[in-house]
Amino acid sequence: MLYSLGSVLLTTEVMETHTELPMPALAYGLIVMGLLLLMMLVTISFANVRNRHEAVQEHTDPHKQHSNKHDHGEASRQ
Repeated sequence: MLYSLGSVLLTTEVMETHTELPMPALAYGLIVMGLLLLMMLVTISFANVRNRHEAVQEHTDPHKQHSNKHDHGEASRQ
């Protein structure tokens, strides 16, 4: 089986086709860099959203199914 596969591979012509890129490779890199910079600027523009309002202490809701116990009991000690 391997012998027949090898002979088939040797007898078939391998056609290589080369296709030109529609624009230079450097242009692809510049476009990607521009998109990443744009996304960075959008991210930075929303960085101050958390500073718009003062932090408000969360009230205790007894009807919650999962109580917030992330303070590890520190709130009850105060």
